Amino acid sequence: MSAEDRRAMIVHAVLPLLIEHGTNVTSSQIARAAGIGEGTIFRAFKDKDELFDACTAEALRPDHVLDAIAEIPLDQPLEDRLAEAAEALGAHLERMSALMSALHASGRGRRRDPGQRTKDQNGTGKSARRESMAAIRAAMVELFTPEKDRLRLPPEQLAALFLTLLFGGRRMTPDVDAPTTRQVVDFFLHGAVEAG
Repeated sequence: MSAEDRRAMIVHAVLPLLIEHGTNVTSSQIARAAGIGEGTIFRAFKDKDELFDACTAEALRPDHVLDAIAEIPLDQPLEDRLAEAAEALGAHLERMSALMSALHASGRGRRRDPGQRTKDQNGTGKSARRESMAAIRAAMVELFTPEKDRLRLPPEQLAALFLTLLFGGRRMTPDVDAPTTRQVVDFFLHGAVEAG
């Protein structure tokens, strides 16, 4: 196994532990979950901070959700395509949120390194988020494109509107029961007023 493959294998094994235990996860728990010796962890990563940074970067990557959206058959009804995409996006958001909550609860949410603050202020973090959202929006555009001749707006605008509707309300109304995925899709496609 290459060094990069070993690092990836360790990261995938550690992510669920981080969500469950935060940064209080022990080296022995990590080793057991990854099926390796503790020494192997620190040959792959210089310390637990570097491992946790790699886990955070992995959790924030949109690759898994982009793959899930790409697998949605374009010959099924638009409503079904959007519901599948919304489920995949929701699961991605929940994983990210669970990890960030666990890290923050165990004290890692605070900046460890003043250099990291400078890096974020220089836009590196924001740039990665913008690129991630652009990739997700492009994947959503593909789901709308087969219907482009009967859509009221271009697929690019509809993708942006759909993502805003899907995720914008979760932040703004935490005290209200969140609508189901099917309710969001139905509202998006058919509006708030009954036909007729």
